[in-house]
Amino acid sequence: MVTHYDGYLIDLDGTIYQGTKQFPSGRRFINRLAASQTKYLFVTNNSTKTPEAVAENLTNNHQIPTTPDQVYTSAMALADYLEKFDQIHRVLMIGEEGLEQALLAKGFELVTEAPADAVAIGLDRAVTYEKILQGTLAIQQGAMFVATNPDTNLPTERGMVPGAGSVVAFLATAVRPAPIVIGKPEHIIMDGALDKLQIKRHEAIMVGDNYNTDIKAGLSADIDTLLVYSGVSKKDDVLKQAKQPTHWVDSLDDWTIEK
Repeated sequence: MVTHYDGYLIDLDGTIYQGTKQFPSGRRFINRLAASQTKYLFVTNNSTKTPEAVAENLTNNHQIPTTPDQVYTSAMALADYLEKFDQIHRVLMIGEEGLEQALLAKGFELVTEAPADAVAIGLDRAVTYEKILQGTLAIQQGAMFVATNPDTNLPTERGMVPGAGSVVAFLATAVRPAPIVIGKPEHIIMDGALDKLQIKRHEAIMVGDNYNTDIKAGLSADIDTLLVYSGVSKKDDVLKQAKQPTHWVDSLDDWTIEK
């Protein structure tokens, strides 16, 4: 299959690797993109890691040389989104290092108590009732409610453990406005990724293994999609969907990159 795109937006877990397991097909796919001098950006819902940490993992553990500027996380997309609002300065954050560093990089003042201009929440494996209480009070007082991503579970060696969506639901249950969700399958992270890669929608393709996150994100942003059956989604289930991915492959080795 040969199709030309100027830029690739690429999911990580289940697409390029699976946890600590290497995908040789993922490494070969990235090598072909690099050899053809095609732009690409790793787009991940993981809000806990900094782009430096993601790049280090790809480089050292998966033999895919990567720099931080080739990574775009839901935390970075959230910070980019909040930056658009002149009235937002104080942010009450419920999250981990990736979200913290993304917000600090944009110059926001991070606070732990209400009042705040915005409440930004992602996966927080040290979440406490007090954090949720302060977030609740801030939102009740008018703070914008923004969440990195809606993933309910994360695949780990221990099983499907609670994801960011589970933490978000804890806070969302206590307040009236629903959160503005930034990550896949929403379009906001895709809009930010296009801006970062400096390409237009019709020039891009979203590559991923999960129909409900990666492919729906592409569909919501009017971007072509490539579903690879190496991870979450199964062919029989996807065939039942009203909207189909633009392309699909069993392995990324089956995709030819046109220069």
